[in-house]
Amino acid sequence: MSPTLKPLLPGATLGVLGGGQLGRMWAHTAQRMGYSTAVLDPDAHSPAGLVSHHHIHTDYLDAAGLKQLAAVCQAVTTEFENVPADALAQLAAALPVSPAASAVAVAQDRAREKAHFVSCGVPVAPHAVIDTATQLAAVDEHLLPGILKTSRMGYDGKGQLRVRTRDELNAGWTQLGQVPCVLEKMLPLASECSVIVARGRDGAMVNLPVQRNLHRDGILAVTEVFAGNVPEVLANQAITAAKSVAQALNYVGVLCVEFFVLADHSLVVNEIAPRPHNSGHYSQDACDVSQFELQVRTMADLPLTQPRLHSPALMLNLLGDLWFKPSGSEPNALQTEPAWQQVLALSGTHLHLYGKREARVGRKMGHLNITAATPEAARAVALQAAAILGIAPF
Repeated sequence: MSPTLKPLLPGATLGVLGGGQLGRMWAHTAQRMGYSTAVLDPDAHSPAGLVSHHHIHTDYLDAAGLKQLAAVCQAVTTEFENVPADALAQLAAALPVSPAASAVAVAQDRAREKAHFVSCGVPVAPHAVIDTATQLAAVDEHLLPGILKTSRMGYDGKGQLRVRTRDELNAGWTQLGQVPCVLEKMLPLASECSVIVARGRDGAMVNLPVQRNLHRDGILAVTEVFAGNVPEVLANQAITAAKSVAQALNYVGVLCVEFFVLADHSLVVNEIAPRPHNSGHYSQDACDVSQFELQVRTMADLPLTQPRLHSPALMLNLLGDLWFKPSGSEPNALQTEPAWQQVLALSGTHLHLYGKREARVGRKMGHLNITAATPEAARAVALQAAAILGIAPF
């Protein structure tokens, strides 16, 4: 660690913008390490706010709320990328903020994000930026079929459309509101993976193992992590690329970099998330240092040690769909608590629920981590748990 950095020791108060499940798990970890926590979120019943020492109920750009957060905290982070970057910039005038507003602003804009990847020499899918009707008309045919994505405010498959022809592209841009977009050429995918890195203010950087991911309807469904889950050459390429992206942003905090593995076994970067990520949740039970502890350490300028995967693991995302049972013509009419007792009777299961008051279809309600002595054993238990819960096999 750089001798110029003075760590914030336990007993200090750490703050977060955003009160969702990522903030809740961060708060639990910070409190375990001896810190007080503060949350700024407009929802009086936000999952993180309900478990924190301070819960400031204001909008993210409310000057009085930001001033109050700065008054009670010694450092601040964010738990999701759509917190206004300007809020982070305002707080940075008073106390350390990680990640910085400049880094979050890149993650909030797909066009800027793609340009950053290119500047880092990290491979990306062929793409075009569409801000105007002139740029739309100039799109090269070789980018079709493609995926049209809004430049801002898209996540979990929202704000994007598949377009096969120029007519569909034109109609899609209109459907998305003729807002700035990025068109990405559809590539033959073999799989998806991600890397989570943590970088300190002194430039020290560590990473979690490469995670292999399965998405359904644009939402992460399953993450598998074990030695050899991704070929070593690809894993090393992904880690190197992720660290390059973080380094070039002068990033401080936890950063997830998502990749597509193509049919020809090459790798292209998809997007970044300037925060802990769903695909890193397994680290709570399968690593000696979780992604949330890394977030606390980067905020407090504590030493970053390379996390060790001590158990093969799978993570199942638990959506609100699991609470509903079809009933005749009303597929979402009946709500019932999933059979947790049966799931927890399986060896190596670790249930994490987010404290959300209402289950809704598509809403992230929790996750289930499964650890075992071997990848085969972890997968077998995960498939049993999925069958009990009504999650489609994988």
